[in-house]
Amino acid sequence: MEPPYLIETDWLAEHLEDPSVCILDVTGMLTSTLENIAHDRCFVESHIPGARFFDMASGKGVLSDPNADLPWTWPSAARVEAALGAAGVDNDTHIVLYAATPRPGVDRGVMWCARAWWTLHHFGACCSILNGGLEKWIAEGRPIDKGPAQAPAPAQFKASGDGRSAIASKEDVRAAIAGGAVCVVDALDAGSYEGAKPGKAYARPGHITGAINAPMAELLEEDGRTFLAPARLQERLAARGLGPDQAAITYCGGGIAATVDAFVMKMLGNEKVRVYDNSLFEWAADPTLPMTNPAAGEL
Repeated sequence: MEPPYLIETDWLAEHLEDPSVCILDVTGMLTSTLENIAHDRCFVESHIPGARFFDMASGKGVLSDPNADLPWTWPSAARVEAALGAAGVDNDTHIVLYAATPRPGVDRGVMWCARAWWTLHHFGACCSILNGGLEKWIAEGRPIDKGPAQAPAPAQFKASGDGRSAIASKEDVRAAIAGGAVCVVDALDAGSYEGAKPGKAYARPGHITGAINAPMAELLEEDGRTFLAPARLQERLAARGLGPDQAAITYCGGGIAATVDAFVMKMLGNEKVRVYDNSLFEWAADPTLPMTNPAAGEL
């Protein structure tokens, strides 16, 4: 049976000693060179008992292609198998993903959880996201550990395929905006979509021409860590024209925040969702690909 997409803190508290459950901390706290310093700054200071630190947030992290030109590029099956095996995960393991948000507004834990889930799920892993993250766990007075985790016994995980049905290429996006049947969804905030936020890491401001804006933050409670209830999620998506059967490609800056929108749509039963891998890091850098910048008067 497929595991729940989201689990709550009560469930995890009851399964802390379950040997079939593996808790992976995917907190990201990135430097300007996309190195993740969350292990020393966050995990060692506070983590859920039994958790293992899983560095997928680095630009060339354990769930990214280390040879790709861009960060967070979709990995090979061998890369995923090696990463999960080293974490002590086999095909019978139920992975629980959680993260902290060490710098609110900068390091959004929920998006690293969603990216990890989107990747692992589509390689056949049994995984769930802890709703509310580490902050909710701590706020409820639940136990924490400090210090580095003990190295797990190696395991063997066998991927179910290459997972590429979960992602879209720039050619797929071009076809979507030309054809109209597939909705292209920008998961970034309205300021970015409108081109009003300078200083982004991608080359041109604004959004992919023809895309709609469905910010990932609108799918979360005010704390920015807890997903809205399913009925409210459906309302938020419907307000953006995203019904349960709407084929969609989500994107953001580097293919991370986009997985929050994709995760929610899939959780609500939409099987026609893909994530544009590399997103604006790739698209905005190619001047032949169309972008719209409303802040510059482009409509």
